[in-house]
Amino acid sequence: MIELLRTNNQVLISWLRALLAENGIEIVVLDTHTSVLEGSAFAIPRRIMVDDDDYARAKALQEESDAFFAR
Repeated sequence: MIELLRTNNQVLISWLRALLAENGIEIVVLDTHTSVLEGSAFAIPRRIMVDDDDYARAKALQEESDAFFAR
């Protein structure tokens, strides 16, 4: 597994999970419980992990969508 992104944005995590699942890429979200335990300071971001073999495709999809939303 390799890290694709770190974020506390739940909407982004949900959206990214749906986008990648639609393209046959499964994600694993790490640090969810630790992030919840630390409270609302957002000091510990969640890590979005993908399989090593899916990383290049997942990164391309993420960057493509980032460019779309930046318009």
